[in-house]
Parts: sequence; structure tokens; C-alpha cells
Amino acid sequence: MLQTTSPTETGIAHPEGVTADEFRAALARLAAGVVLVTAHDPEDGPRGEDVGMTATAFLSVSLDPPLVMVSVRNGSRMDDLLEHQPLWAASLLTDSQRHVAGRFAMKGRISDRLLFEDLAHERGEASGAPLIRGALATLECRTEQRVQAGDHTLVIARVLRAHTPTAEGGPLLYFRGRYRQLG
Repeated sequence: MLQTTSPTETGIAHPEGVTADEFRAALARLAAGVVLVTAHDPEDGPRGEDVGMTATAFLSVSLDPPLVMVSVRNGSRMDDLLEHQPLWAASLLTDSQRHVAGRFAMKGRISDRLLFEDLAHERGEASGAPLIRGALATLECRTEQRVQAGDHTLVIARVLRAHTPTAEGGPLLYFRGRYRQLG
């Protein structure tokens, strides 16, 4: 028998019993690497526009073939773009790039064009997407599959190019609702 609970201090429970706040609090205890996902929208304006999104739900899926996955919120600018633009990139951020993560994670932020304006980056050869200079690694990807999962879409992509420049510092992590450094 499914048990439903009435609204509590931590929100409204799903039919299975866990509230969104309880779920969020539990998963906040899982440390995650921080990645800037980028893509170029060639249809936005005369020269197109670059789009960026901070992600912590990014992971390796397969070695053969090389596949990664990112989770994007349904209806977001990135979700809308990746629905028709299969080429995108991911820059694995260093602990000194916290400002980059924060810039692209803001709600109600200014246009992406302004966010990229003073950010050191280069255009990926395979994806045409911005690659952040100084990142731990950059990956250029092509979407192979999109899977609807609740209020997000899981974008599974083949890695076309991977670059591991000599970067200073360690990875930028997200843990308990804040950006953190390793160690």
C-alpha cells in the first residue's frame, strides 16, 4: 500500500514518501566535480551565440566507445539548444575557476554573450563550442542519445576529442551546497 504524507516542514512528500527537500539534503552529501558545459548556437543572431551551463551531474558512461553523460533541466536554454545542436563541449573546472562555475549557475543571469565576453576560452575544432582555458581537461562531444528522466534530460554523447592541458590546482567540487577544494 502506498503511503502518502501531508505537507511537512521539509516540503510535500512524493507518493513514495521522500520529500524534495529530504532528497536534496541526502544528495548534497555526494561530492561532485564541477563542469562547464558549452555549445554554440549558430541560429542565434548573425554570428550565432555561445551558451554555457554549470553542471555537477556529469559522468563517464563507457570507455568503448568513449561516452559521457550530462543531466540538463528540461526547458532550460541548454536543453533547448542540445535538442537540435548535437555538438557541445565540457570543461572540467579547477578549484581556481569557482567564479566561472558561479557565473554560469546564476538564476536570472545576464545573456550568455556577456558571460563569455571576458572569459579566456578558445573554440573547439570538433564542436565549435567554447573550451575554457586553464581547465583540468576539455572534452568535445556529439550527442548520441537523449533520455527523459523526470524534470531533466540525460544527454549521452560520444567524446570526439579530449585534451588534458597542464592545469594549476585540483578539481573544483560541489558538496553540501557549496563549491569546495580537494584536500
